[in-house]
Amino acid sequence: MTLVEQIPALRFLGVRVHNASSAEALQILESFIQERRPHQVVTVNPEFVMEARRLPEFRDALAGAGLSLPDGVGLLVAARIQGARLKERVTGVDTVSRVAALAARKGYNLFLLGAAPGVAEETAKRLTAANPGLRIVGTYAGSPAPEDEADIIARVTGANPDVLFVAYGAPKQDLWIARNLARLNVPVVMGIGGALDFISGRTRRAPEWMQQAGLEWLHRLICEPWRWRRMLALPRFLLQVIAERIAGGR
Repeated sequence: MTLVEQIPALRFLGVRVHNASSAEALQILESFIQERRPHQVVTVNPEFVMEARRLPEFRDALAGAGLSLPDGVGLLVAARIQGARLKERVTGVDTVSRVAALAARKGYNLFLLGAAPGVAEETAKRLTAANPGLRIVGTYAGSPAPEDEADIIARVTGANPDVLFVAYGAPKQDLWIARNLARLNVPVVMGIGGALDFISGRTRRAPEWMQQAGLEWLHRLICEPWRWRRMLALPRFLLQVIAERIAGGR
């Protein structure tokens, strides 16, 4: 039995999420690297779940992922509604930082793809400064457009990374990975949303106390008020989880 098969999973409105801690997630990612087979990794939050209900291809991409990490305080609340408990929230930003530290120690190669021009490069500078010896073998903004795939795949395969972080935002990044996973032939390909923006300093992350209190969403809404429509996914998600729980009880 593989490491990831030993981790129990919960389902939120049909979307599977592995109940992994940050430490367990890092162990699983390293096991993927050692296996050398390509694995897609997703970071699921309530917006993902609601979008997956709307887009069958996104739902299929999430279902096919080798590891689904619980990113979003709404999932922790939903687990309690179901009578279960998620160990912790495992965010894309923190996972990138942990993988960078691991890669520096073990000699793994990273490639940063996506975000606005220059963001991946600044992220690479910050990660290598924080982790001496880290090898980032490529950075490229690129695009998730199908017509750009051949060029991007050539860049990535030519660099031969062990981990490819893709920052095109959901669901574009996850659909892009699902389409190209076999051709990329990279052991770990993970969609990380806005993680490069946070690590590069382009976007300010919530203070630690807000993160610990589960209020990172509020900080982001204050800084980016245009996101309010997207954040309506959270109450809709929780209401549907409650309705599902009541129906199941009946």
